[in-house]
Amino acid sequence: MPKSPNRPPKLLDQVGERVRLKHYSIRTEKTYLAWIRRFILFHGKRHPKDMGKPEVEAFLTHLAVDRHVAASTQNQALNAVLFLYKEVLGIKLPWMDDVVRVKRPARIPEVLSAPEVARLLAQLDGTYRLMASLLYGSGLRLMEAVRLRVKDVDFEYRQIVVRDAKGAKDRVTPLPASVTDALTAQINRVATQHRADLAAGYGSVYLPTALAEKYPNAQTELGWQYVFPSSRLSTDPRSGKTRRHHLSEKGLQHAVKGAVRRAGIHKKASCHTLRHSFATHLLERGNDIRTVQELLGHKSVQTTMIYTHVLKLGGRGVVSPLDS
Repeated sequence: MPKSPNRPPKLLDQVGERVRLKHYSIRTEKTYLAWIRRFILFHGKRHPKDMGKPEVEAFLTHLAVDRHVAASTQNQALNAVLFLYKEVLGIKLPWMDDVVRVKRPARIPEVLSAPEVARLLAQLDGTYRLMASLLYGSGLRLMEAVRLRVKDVDFEYRQIVVRDAKGAKDRVTPLPASVTDALTAQINRVATQHRADLAAGYGSVYLPTALAEKYPNAQTELGWQYVFPSSRLSTDPRSGKTRRHHLSEKGLQHAVKGAVRRAGIHKKASCHTLRHSFATHLLERGNDIRTVQELLGHKSVQTTMIYTHVLKLGGRGVVSPLDS
């Protein structure tokens, strides 16, 4: 039986439409939809408009007590459900004061020494070595490196402009001179591939909705192409257009994990460890903590202060009695 043209869209379809209207990423859309679906299933498929604060608190408490999720995961679920009520249903929920909150453990970040970083990078080659070098040399987050656009690499001023980073802010960070040749060669390969894509009737790249509307021709310009594009064209799930997206972050994560093992590094190191090492080594060299805060894009200097704990020689800077 065909659907009535006047029939309102299903709830999850409404959520997807609202997420896109707010210009959130497709990753956020998928995450929100997954958590909202879990929330509804947890309460026996009851409609959210028939539920409220007690049901939301029960769901979040379940995640903490029964599922033992991390604090960040519980916050992610809360954000998704609050988005549903505020942005889709137009319901403002009261403060969730009865939720069993997951305590965020106070962990000192894992940091590699400069020789360890060198050993790790030596175990990589090609594109993954270049990307890992930017994680360490420019302090980029994993997805910031993956989503880097050609126009945001400034060779003249030796800097990288990170657009729409965490907190929806732009920032500038240094471009290591040691990667200039490799990065130039990479962008030249991107330019060659882009010309071939255009000749084949493709060549457009994803742009956030607001930018795509403001600059309709930008999606086919070289400057907007990803520095690290995928080797294959793919279909954009939102627009249905065939485009060349960026490399999957999973490939870089896997490559770094293997490099850590081959380098004989026994620390629990990952892509983000290279960013931690960037911050720590800058502070070790006497750079002002406010400067490091800006380079990392931290909202508060308190977040950056965690790296000062790593700087102290030994545990809290105390000399062992065995050595005195």
